[in-house]
Amino acid sequence: MDCRIIKIGGNVVDNPELLRQFLNDFAAIEGAKILVHGGGVMASRLQKALGQEPVMAEGRRITDAETLKAVTMVYAGWCSKNIVAGLQGTGCSAVGLSGADADLIRAVKRPVLSIDYGYAGDVDPHGVNTDFLLMLLRAGITPVICAITHDGHGQLLNTNADTIASCIASALVPVGNISLTYCFEKDGVLYDKDDDGSVIPEIGPEDYRTLKEEGRIAAGMIPKLDNAFNALHSGVGRVTITHARCLQSGKGTIIRL
Repeated sequence: MDCRIIKIGGNVVDNPELLRQFLNDFAAIEGAKILVHGGGVMASRLQKALGQEPVMAEGRRITDAETLKAVTMVYAGWCSKNIVAGLQGTGCSAVGLSGADADLIRAVKRPVLSIDYGYAGDVDPHGVNTDFLLMLLRAGITPVICAITHDGHGQLLNTNADTIASCIASALVPVGNISLTYCFEKDGVLYDKDDDGSVIPEIGPEDYRTLKEEGRIAAGMIPKLDNAFNALHSGVGRVTITHARCLQSGKGTIIRL
């Protein structure tokens, strides 16, 4: 079974007009597809409304117990169901899931090294319940997966959505041709973060090392690219980073080995 794994970022989820256009384009994709979504912008807004101050380190959210409650409410609640409702409106049958549902994605709490990320979960392709995903896909149901996982012992964990998308794509490699697309609010990976026209058409491992050394890639783009290369190393056929409105055009930045 060929399948497209598509991940959308929080800035897309938080933009009703852009999200509506994206969901229409996503629904028009023929064949099996899986949508993974973030929601960090909305999570940070809720945290502030609750009197919490969001804390980030190296593009990832520090997740203490109260932060975990907030991100779960946003990712597995409002964001998930809003996206699913939008897809139902296009005629695309979908179901919203967290990693805890049907033991979909097991993770382990990230060990404390230089930074204590709190209740952050690390996951690999072996933690993905591919049998359940394939059952849904064969039934014509599109999984919509948020960035909440679990450890198998009753603990929810906050997991980077880019990592989840990469691991799901990698886990499905044995079943067919798998592609992975990261959609966000830019036209691709930018050479100059302040110039939206400076899209890099293609990035290989050596390009990536150089761009990081030059400081042109930082913060949230680093885990996105790390996960893109991990997916390719696992056998995923194609990885692209593009704007949410360019889902159908194929424009953006192609990641290659």
